[in-house]
Amino acid sequence: MIESQAPKGVRWWFPAIPAERLAMLRILVGAYSVVYSAVRFPYWLGFAHHRPSQFAPVGVLSWLRVPLDPTLYQAAVALTLVGSVCFFVGFAYRAIAPMYAVLLWFVLTYVNSWGGILHSDNLWLLHVGILSVAPAADTLSIDARKTNGTPAQHFKYGWAVQLMCWVCLCAYFLAGLAKVKNAGWGFVEGDSLRNFVAIDSVRKLELGSLSSPLAPWLLPYSVGFQVLASVSLFLELVAPLVILHRGVARVWALGMWGFHIGVLVIMAILFPYPVSFIAFAPFFRAERLAPWVRRVAGWFRRAPSPAPTAG
Repeated sequence: MIESQAPKGVRWWFPAIPAERLAMLRILVGAYSVVYSAVRFPYWLGFAHHRPSQFAPVGVLSWLRVPLDPTLYQAAVALTLVGSVCFFVGFAYRAIAPMYAVLLWFVLTYVNSWGGILHSDNLWLLHVGILSVAPAADTLSIDARKTNGTPAQHFKYGWAVQLMCWVCLCAYFLAGLAKVKNAGWGFVEGDSLRNFVAIDSVRKLELGSLSSPLAPWLLPYSVGFQVLASVSLFLELVAPLVILHRGVARVWALGMWGFHIGVLVIMAILFPYPVSFIAFAPFFRAERLAPWVRRVAGWFRRAPSPAPTAG
């Protein structure tokens, strides 16, 4: 077998995995994309009519000098929503998926060019980009309806899953480095985290924004913040190492998911992609959900019962 003859490093990057695992990751990320894009649709459209003086292009749009024509931008937002649906169901995937990834990159960058650079969508965008150039619609898709059976497991499906895991780990590792750079190793003492929670809670209470009722209750307990700070920094800094063992990586993923749940409960700050757990799905055997997807798809394809005829 070609895979067994390949160098160990090559086999690690190109493991033979079931096509259903990659397809399920497309479905999960695609479902998130459809829901999130639909919810954010009015918010994204609103940037078409902001004052030009607020426009400060960043990233791949840094070459722009003035905002885009509102109609052109709104068309791009609408196409992004349509593209997310095609991505989700695997329709004309080889052509539409890469275009959708580029459109999403454009829209998110354009939104960030109005004075509020957000990092919470970056991992989602990277996962969409990886899946868009991978054979993620070979099964469990509209494109695959004409094929017979499910493709056998193959190393061509493995690289995308490995890369999705890797970019996830790198994202959290960079977050850990940012903590050390901004607060030093003293971050583990918990004071920086405790002060940040206190300031965020007071600001939200003063502005009448949604805040967590637990924050004022927890603030007097400095030991708790020391534990939270130490555990979160540890999980982030060891992230690149957990890729060496699949079981350890899954424990790490559960730990990071718990961290985001804690942020939501203590600070009322939602990071939707990690909280949905879809961000960590590449570390698990997502193909176990395939039978459920097939049952759901069967319900939609089921022919209606014939109308009763008169006796």
